[in-house]
Amino acid sequence: MSIPSPVATGTFLYLILGAVLLGLVFASRLTGRVSKDNADIANVVVVIATISTWLFWCCAWMHQWHPLIKPIYEE
Repeated sequence: MSIPSPVATGTFLYLILGAVLLGLVFASRLTGRVSKDNADIANVVVVIATISTWLFWCCAWMHQWHPLIKPIYEE
């Protein structure tokens, strides 16, 4: 059983999003806009937010892929 293509694509996009956001935090640290402590906190926030939003998206996608309750249409 393989991973569905939309899940693999979405996961890849979330990995890119997380990497871009971590790069922005790193660039802000290098330019001196944020202190080292704030950059450390921002790194944790970015990682947790990226994982949380990916998990929410993945659960929503899975629920629509194979719904547990099938509607019964009455005429």
